[in-house]
Amino acid sequence: MKIGPYVLNSSVIAAPMAGITDQPFRNLCRRLGAALAVSEMVTSNTKLWGSKKTQSRLNHRGEDAPRIIQIAGTDPLQMAEAAKMNVDLGAEIIDINMGCPAKKVCKKAAGSALLRDEPLVASMLRSVVEEVDVPVTLKIRTGWDRDSKNAIRIAKIAEDCGIQALAIHGRTRNDFFNGVAEYETIAAVKASVDIPIIANGDVDSPEKAFYVLRATGADAVMIGRAAQGRPWIFREITHYLKTMEHLPPPTIHEVKKILLEHLFALYDFYGEPRAVRLARKHVGWYLAKLPGAGTFRTKFNLLESGKAQTDAIIQFMDPMEKQQNPVIEVLAA
Repeated sequence: MKIGPYVLNSSVIAAPMAGITDQPFRNLCRRLGAALAVSEMVTSNTKLWGSKKTQSRLNHRGEDAPRIIQIAGTDPLQMAEAAKMNVDLGAEIIDINMGCPAKKVCKKAAGSALLRDEPLVASMLRSVVEEVDVPVTLKIRTGWDRDSKNAIRIAKIAEDCGIQALAIHGRTRNDFFNGVAEYETIAAVKASVDIPIIANGDVDSPEKAFYVLRATGADAVMIGRAAQGRPWIFREITHYLKTMEHLPPPTIHEVKKILLEHLFALYDFYGEPRAVRLARKHVGWYLAKLPGAGTFRTKFNLLESGKAQTDAIIQFMDPMEKQQNPVIEVLAA
C-alpha cells in the first residue's frame, strides 16, 4: 500500500486515539510492527496551541517516517493553516478527522458531525490538499446514523479533492462504539473509488484482520482499542497475514520489558509528574489479564514517582517469570 510517495511495509496501522496515541505509544507501536501510527487529533484552532497538552501533540521529534498528524476543526481556511503549520513542524502526512463521535467534538460541528454537510466536507478537503505539499488522508465513519449512511458519497468527494487514502470505521456516529462494526459499507466504498481504503472497527486478532481484509477488499486494517496494553498485536497480525501462522504470545519477561520501555518513554517525554499519572491507565491495560492485577492496580495507582512505579512492576511480574506456561495462556486468551 502507498500513501503518496510512502510505501508501507505492512498493512496494519495504529489508529489515532485521544489521550493514548501520544509519541511514546506511537514509537512503540511502530517498533512492534505498525506501518503507521496516527497522532492524537490536534485542534485546527492555533490560538489553543499554547497548552501543554497540545504542545506535546505537536512534538514529532524522534519519530520514524512517515510522521502522520491528525487535525480536526470546522473551518476550511483554519484547517488549511493548521495543516501547513504541522508540516512546518515535521508532519509528513496530514490526516483529517471526520470520524470522532465524542459529544464535545460533534457539538462544535467537528469530527463525524461534518459528515452531515457534504459541501463543507468538499471545501475543507480541497483547502487542505491545496495548502500543503504532503499527502492528505481522511478518517470517517459510515455516516451520522444508520438512516443516513453516506460513506460512498464522502469517499467520492475525497477522491475528487485529492485525498490519498481513506480510513473508515464501520459504525455510524450515533453508534459510538456500541454493538459490532459492520464491513459491508467499507466493501461498498472500496468498490466505488480507486484510492487506498483502510478498514477500522473491532479488529482485535490476526484472524479478524484477515477476515476484514478479505470481506472488504481494503488495503489495510487500522487497530485502535485492541492495542491498548497489547502493542505487540501489530507484529502478530503482520506475521499472520504474511504466513497464515501465529507468532507465539509474548513471555512475561518480554511483556515486562515492553511495559517498562513504555513507562520510561513516558517519563522522558512528559516529565515525571505528568507521566506518573498517565502511566496508570496503560499499566492497567497491560496487566489486566494477569492474576492479582486488580489488587496490584489499586496499590499502583497510589504511587507518586517513576521509581516507585517501575519497582512495583518488577516486584509484581518477576515471580511470574518462573510460571511461564500458565501466564502465557492467560495473555493469549
